[in-house]
Amino acid sequence: MKYLIVGLGNIGSEYDGTRHNIGFRMVDALADAQGSTWQDRRYGAIATCRVKNAELVLLKPSTYMNLSGNAVRYWMQQEKILDGNLLVIVDDLSLPVGTIRMKQNGSAAGHNGLKNIAQMLGTENYNRLKFGIGNDFPRGGQVDFVLSKFSPDDEKIVREKELVVVDAIKAFALSGIQFAMNHYNGK
Repeated sequence: MKYLIVGLGNIGSEYDGTRHNIGFRMVDALADAQGSTWQDRRYGAIATCRVKNAELVLLKPSTYMNLSGNAVRYWMQQEKILDGNLLVIVDDLSLPVGTIRMKQNGSAAGHNGLKNIAQMLGTENYNRLKFGIGNDFPRGGQVDFVLSKFSPDDEKIVREKELVVVDAIKAFALSGIQFAMNHYNGK
């Protein structure tokens, strides 16, 4: 079975290590754990790996966060990925730093990257792994907050959660979204 695992983020060194790029960071952690290397391809960087009988195609879109749907749609078609075999990893302001929430479908909840994916796929019925980035910012400071780097304390939490996310992605590929949701939500 083949899966597309998409980490959302923005390209460019000015975005490296920011809260908004947590999706990139988590697919990087998976690629590192599996010994995979990234290749620049159409609409993004691609890495591939296997987890037992599952083939994982990892994607970091180069279309910037708000146009991620172009890359997702292209690679789903290119790799012939079934709708249920898509997992999008995204930052979530509503969750405390490091909290993981997996969902089978749902609304974009104001996230422009998820909105664009739903628009390009014509459905909100795709799997997502939301990674909490916290919401400790003053009124009107959301953009600056998501484009900021984690505090040293928050960075420690994020590093500890990388392996949990890697395990959750593997569980998704091996046992399905329901199993992964039951075992990793809230961790």
